[in-house]
Amino acid sequence: MSDFETVAASENQAARRGPSGEPGAPNQVGGTSTRAGKPRSLAGDAWRDLRRKPIFWISLTLVVLVSAMAAVPGLFTGNDPADCVLARQHAAPSGWAIFGYDFQGCDTYARAVYGARASLLVGALSALLTGVIALVVGMLAGFFGRWVDAVLSRVIDIVLGIPLLLAAIVLLKRVSSESSAVRIAAVIFVLAVLGWTTAARVVRSSVITAKEQDYVAAARMLGASNGRIMWRHILPNALAPAIVVLTIALGSFIAAEATLSFLGIGLREPTVSWGIDINNGRVHMRESATPLVVPSTFLALTVLAFIMLGDAIRDAFDPKLR
Repeated sequence: MSDFETVAASENQAARRGPSGEPGAPNQVGGTSTRAGKPRSLAGDAWRDLRRKPIFWISLTLVVLVSAMAAVPGLFTGNDPADCVLARQHAAPSGWAIFGYDFQGCDTYARAVYGARASLLVGALSALLTGVIALVVGMLAGFFGRWVDAVLSRVIDIVLGIPLLLAAIVLLKRVSSESSAVRIAAVIFVLAVLGWTTAARVVRSSVITAKEQDYVAAARMLGASNGRIMWRHILPNALAPAIVVLTIALGSFIAAEATLSFLGIGLREPTVSWGIDINNGRVHMRESATPLVVPSTFLALTVLAFIMLGDAIRDAFDPKLR
């Protein structure tokens, strides 16, 4: 073996060992840590960034707590929110009711716990339906372009110009049914129909960027249909930013539902909702402030948790912010 070949072999062996001199030690390539020559993915970088953020863990803990509260409220309180006795009206807090009773003699804490179910159900289903509409409209507009993009973009602009709460009030005024299921479905439908525009714009931008990539051109050359390209190659790239937007929107939908129920237009008794309890607590605030403060605190923390979680995920997945 020549001297040149010996030196080259030594350099290759040192490169494989890494800076620490041990096999398999991570290398620094372009500022991104790799192991065994395999670079980290965007999701891996995002997860490493999220793990170092206290805001992410705080918001995630609150979201999990509220979700568990909505799914299994019996784990958080042994009282029935419908167990109301007028003799306990505005009674002081006790070991059985830690926040006392409201004007109807109902356990304030139990109603706040059970109120998470309706509020989270409306918010989650509204966000899900919003995501479906946004994905369909955004993908069609971004992928086909031309007159399809022009028409759908104008539709987005028109809906975006409609005030959500004002339009929701007008539309829900037409719902005369007192059935809880009907009113919940009506609120979900109205919020989704009026709230999909921002997510659709994000999806459209992601699709326009993705369809110019080389892998899409390669799929076209191999004879893939438009439907296959959109489903297999475009959708995975458009889904991640849409989920971030919808996570933030979920908190906004929960706040919108509480506002509509507070005004007596959204959910109504006997449905247990934070908006309904806040309205009842406002009327009887002079007798006792606890029935107003407790559901308001639950609502504020829940909305804040979803917004903070969405912001943390957005910052982690945006390379420009790292």
